[in-house]
Order: sequence, then C-alpha cells, then structure tokens
Amino acid sequence: MRVMAQIAMVMNLDKCIGCHTCSVTCKQTWTNRSGTEYVWFNNVETRPGQGYPRGYEDQDRWKGGWRLRGGRLVPRSGGRVRRLARLFANPELPMLDDYYQPWTYDYENLTNAPLGDDVPTAAPRSLIDGSPASITWGPNWDDDLGGGPEHLAGDPVLRRVSQEVRLEYERSFMFYLPRICEHCLNPSCVAVCPSGAMYKRLEDGIVLVDQDRCRGWRMCVSGCPYKKVYFNHHSGKAEKCTLCYPRIEAGEPTVCSETCVGRLRYLGVMLYDADRVGEAAATAREEDLYPAQLDCFLSPDDPEVVAAAEAAGIPHDWISAARSSPVNALITRYRVALPLHPEYRTMPMVWYVPPLSPVVDALAGTGHDGEDADNLFGAIDALRIPLEYLAGLFTAGDTVPVERALCRLAAMRSHMRALNLGEEPDPAIAADVGMRPTDIEEMYRLLALAKYDERYVIPTAYASGAGHADATGGCSLDVPGGPGMSEEVFAGLGTSMGAAAEAFHASPLPAGGDDRRRGRFNLFGWDGRGRPDGLFPPRRGEAG
Repeated sequence: MRVMAQIAMVMNLDKCIGCHTCSVTCKQTWTNRSGTEYVWFNNVETRPGQGYPRGYEDQDRWKGGWRLRGGRLVPRSGGRVRRLARLFANPELPMLDDYYQPWTYDYENLTNAPLGDDVPTAAPRSLIDGSPASITWGPNWDDDLGGGPEHLAGDPVLRRVSQEVRLEYERSFMFYLPRICEHCLNPSCVAVCPSGAMYKRLEDGIVLVDQDRCRGWRMCVSGCPYKKVYFNHHSGKAEKCTLCYPRIEAGEPTVCSETCVGRLRYLGVMLYDADRVGEAAATAREEDLYPAQLDCFLSPDDPEVVAAAEAAGIPHDWISAARSSPVNALITRYRVALPLHPEYRTMPMVWYVPPLSPVVDALAGTGHDGEDADNLFGAIDALRIPLEYLAGLFTAGDTVPVERALCRLAAMRSHMRALNLGEEPDPAIAADVGMRPTDIEEMYRLLALAKYDERYVIPTAYASGAGHADATGGCSLDVPGGPGMSEEVFAGLGTSMGAAAEAFHASPLPAGGDDRRRGRFNLFGWDGRGRPDGLFPPRRGEAG
C-alpha cells in the first residue's frame, strides 16, 4: 500500500443556477492576458448540449484519454511513434472554431462616427487579429437551449442513449454542469506530453504545466479527454486550470469555489493507494470503473492507513483534514457524488452530485405530493432527466449507482420535510436507501447548511517528505531544480521584458541532479544567436 493525498472537489448540481460567476472570476484571475482570449479554465455547460469545445466528449474523433489494448492501458492518441508522426500536423487537435472565435465590438465606430443619414453600429471584431468577425458559436452558445431539438444531434452522450430518451428530451428541461480540469489520478495529458512539461504534484495531486519545459507541441490538448488544456498562441505554451494552487497552499479554496453563488462546491483531501490506480484504470468493463476507483480510496480512520500515510511523509494535519473532508464524505461515505466520464480511464478527481430537482416538480405537476418518499422513490425511474443520460455522464452507462444516489437524495428530502413539519420521520425511509436517520441528517447539513470551513477543509502546503510547510513562506515549486524556477528564467525581470525573454529561451538544462542531459543546451528554445554553453560538447581540456 502506497498512500498518497489528493486535493479533490465535489460539485452539487442541484444547486447550480448557471450564473457563470465561477467562470468570470476564474477568467479574470487566470486568463485575462494576450493569447488566452478563447480560454476558459472553468466553464458552465448546459445539458443536454454540445459542451465546450464543441463535442469534446466524442473520443472517436478527438482520441483523448486511455483505451485498453491487450489488457494494457495505452493513450487513445496512440503510442510514441504515432504521436511523433503527428508532431507537426495533428488532425485530432480542436481548431479555434471548435472553441469559438473570441470577439469584441467596434465601439469606436459607434461613438466617433460622423453625422450622417445612417445609424452607426458597433460591428463585432475578432480579438485574435482584429478583423471583422462572424459570430456563430461560443462557449455558452446553447445556454438554456439544451432541450431544443436542433441541439440534440450535437450531444455525444445523447447519441449513445436510446431513441426514446432522445424524444423525451424534446419535452424535458436542462441542467447546468460546471467543468474544470479533473486533476486525474491517471492523467493522460501527462503521459502524452513529449517534453515532460505536464506533471502531477506529489504533495497534493494537482496537475500543472511547467512553462519552462513546455515546447508547444499541443499533444496534451488532444490527449486530455475533457479538453481542459489550452494553447496560448501568444506565448506558444500550454496552459490549464491550476486548481488555484497558491490559494490551496495557503489553506484557502479556489477562486471558483470562493465566488460560487450557489455554494455548490466542496474541497477536501482524499487518501488513496497509488499502487491500485493503474490496475483500477485497466478494469476491463467500463461499467466497473466507478467502483474500481472507489476501491482506490483509503479510509483516514483506518489505523493501518494512518500508519502508512505517516510513513510516506504525509503530515498529521493532512490526515486530520481527510477525516473531516466533505469530499470524502460525499464520495465514499454517502456515495452520492459520481465521477465525470470514468470510461476515459483517467480516474478523475472532480466529482458531481447528480441533479434531483425536476422529479419534485414533475410529481407536483401531476397532482401528487412531490416530497412524499413513496412517490419520490417510485418516480426515480421516470425522471424527466432520464437515468440513462445521467449514467452516460457519470458512471459509463451503469444506471444503478445513479439511481442509488438519487434515491438517497430523495430520502433526505422526505426525511427532513417530516422533521421541519414537526412530524416523526419514518425510519424505514433511511433503511430503504441503506442509511441511518443520523446519516441522512448529517448529509443534509453538509449539502444544505454547511458553513465555509465545513465546505472547504484544506490543510496548508507541506514540502513532500518533510511533513511541514516551508517556513520561509516561499512558493512550493521554488526548490533546487524545481520546474520553471531556474535563475536564468527570471534573470531579466528586473531589467526589461526583452532580457527576460532572452533568458527564458536560452536557458540551459539543469546543471545539478540526476539528469543525464545536465549541462546540455536546450535546443528547442535557442534563438540562433551566439554560442551558448552546452550547445556543443566541451573541447578537449575544457571542464564538462
């Protein structure tokens, strides 16, 4: 057993109102500079719908994630030889039109136009090159139109379910699905990166891009099945959601969580057995991937797990945080949170509580009591949002875990309604869903009433293996040989941007550590000027 800790997130879709506050605050914090005009680390999709980028879930087209070949996990984008052959021309890479053409409006023409017979307009212009733009698509283009028949054909999940379900959706409703990087346990983006720039941090599991190493090959973009890695056309580097790691290191929640109007996000620590991840991701049946990932998680109340975690250098406050983690409770104790597309075999770590709200409205519309337990349980199979569709999103098509989660949510509503009306709750309601009345009340508090420090249980950063936070207060990446932290990279920041860029593009590979390439020059970043150290082997008699 090799115990590791991971910061994970759960989102309660019953509480998302589609206000996009999380998207806007994330955009302003992380992607408000040149080259990221089309980039949304956090976006809120309407379901059913095509998503962002358009049709990203169609892995037959985009080749993201993993697949089984002869019992072994291999990237869908192919092995090294296939990826090398497509290094300079990758047809599986989404184009700008698959995201959208970011635009602004020509307000100058509107405000400064001379007097005339015609009314001036603010015509749309591309934010990429300033040319006139034709607005045909956007990240929320089908917002609130999820049930429209013209959008049904574009939803990859809906294409996999029965025709009867598709017809039902024409009379149905939509729900909102906020999405960020999944910070997977088995990330395919890391596996397919040719330059080794993508990496998963040992101390908290956050997946990041080393901007110093990134060479802009964009294999990570096609390799990510969730399409949450983006290419900055200005810097020539890949960028992605960082899970706001500077805030996480300080024990604070992500920006999207902090500003969420519906308070639907939960952050906490999960302990897992790293030795089980590969075996779980290679589970033969896709429907078994969800329970296989559950088996990877470890109980922080198990003395053997605690001993193994402490032996692995995980600090005591991280183990304590895992015990009170709301994410751990929703995923493993109550089992109402489910992973997004486990069939991609990346072992995602952003999970979702499926929406139940429509069943109450549907029952009330037929004249029945929408909060009665018997009515709720009987209507789960006939939800206006079909189980088959939710299962296609969260459990690789297996409707049993989705139904169990929805029944527990329904039982919680009925049980708490009796308490609020001063009635004696029926203990059979909890028993029918495999819970105790106290469990239901605790789950209700977490989902409905939890305060700030109950929703976000985040320990401060620690140096991997050291068991405590850096006393200097510096960045956790700022260690000898750490990613992007060489002095050459930042040498010109105090003088001019030109000097900084020159230092960035001409920096040699690390001189220390076990790197067999140490002392050699990084040819990918050479600007063609001069004879930098390490470009050629040392002459005889010179120091190596």
